[in-house]
Amino acid sequence: MNGRVLRAQITMRCCGTTAPERTAGPCWQLFVVMIGRVDDWPVYTWPTSPQAPTVEERAAELALLGFALAEDAEWEWCESTTPEYHPHPEQVELMAAAQIRPLNGDAA
Repeated sequence: MNGRVLRAQITMRCCGTTAPERTAGPCWQLFVVMIGRVDDWPVYTWPTSPQAPTVEERAAELALLGFALAEDAEWEWCESTTPEYHPHPEQVELMAAAQIRPLNGDAA
């Protein structure tokens, strides 16, 4: 690895998502932040549910995407509010991020 810090993020998509597939309601989405177009980032979308994925579920999906948490890394949670343009009243939005590493040892 070239020393570049990779990060994974997980966020609740309160109004569903259109990529990589459309969901009809709230869902959690995990993606690996990389250089380049957002459309090219590795992503996993859990089935529609407001329930946050467990640490074990996040680790399993990260592995399917070819990544694992970096040594001593933990998920760090933060909250904000949904933007004014959302078609519902303002609400709290949760997001978590963690440092990750490729499973094969290569730079992503």
